[in-house]
Amino acid sequence: MDPKSQRVKLNDGHFIPVLGFGTYAPLEVAKKEALEFTPFAIEVGFHHIDCAHAYQNEEEIGQVIRSKIADGTVKREDIFCTSKLWLTSLRPELVRPALEKSLKNLQLDYVDLYIMHYPMALKPGEELFPKDENGKLIFDSVDFCRTWEALEKCKDAGLAKSIGVSNFNHKQLERILNKPGLKYKPVCNQVECHPYLNQSKLLDFCKSHEIVLVAYAGLGSQRVKEWVNLDLPVLLEEPVLCAITKKHRKTPLWLSFATRYNVGLWFWPRVTIRSGSMRTYSSVGHPEYSFSEEY
Repeated sequence: MDPKSQRVKLNDGHFIPVLGFGTYAPLEVAKKEALEFTPFAIEVGFHHIDCAHAYQNEEEIGQVIRSKIADGTVKREDIFCTSKLWLTSLRPELVRPALEKSLKNLQLDYVDLYIMHYPMALKPGEELFPKDENGKLIFDSVDFCRTWEALEKCKDAGLAKSIGVSNFNHKQLERILNKPGLKYKPVCNQVECHPYLNQSKLLDFCKSHEIVLVAYAGLGSQRVKEWVNLDLPVLLEEPVLCAITKKHRKTPLWLSFATRYNVGLWFWPRVTIRSGSMRTYSSVGHPEYSFSEEY
């Protein structure tokens, strides 16, 4: 993979790699998997590393990045590192300390992209999901437009080259875009996006405002009953998808990858990176396979 030839220009002039490596994993294995899979991802050319405070493995990711810089595999400027501001730090005065904590764990002087993880706030503190005595989440009253202003200051301070959002709908994006005194537009909106949830309207809105749509869960949501209808087939076993791939002599994995690639960005799932599916990369995004009428 040639990482320099596969980049998208952001609205602030910086460039983001089209393909990235997502580092989320269930908390019980997050640290172990970060140490196991991230080195291999960097070695094969995935230099866009997508991290977050909530993943609880930024310290391990930082160790890997430093080791790969030390052994000459990459230089710091080759790595595009993303981190995310968690819900318990949306108060403006907590934004910079949260970013500085991530930078310390990642052993970096700056991140290439810092993202507001969700457009809602939880009670500040060490718990990721603070709950009351009845087990219900404790929310905090924060205007995320004020949070955005704090992110702008982090960019001005050189702690983040670019700033963006995640899991925003178009109305929430409009609140930031129409905010008086806006200094920087979000460069991206990172959302779940796959053939079951194509986000076409949101994509059109983002394009109209020069906001890059960054797609996660490209192979579909995790099979958790609270999130998805378990009666639906697994995405890679979906009959229409399988019929199209059979016609074109491709795999369902390839088609899922290609459709997201043609939309914007897509994060490679950790669990498949050693499986040989790297070969699907070579032909995705090819104009011969846009599938616009078939899928």
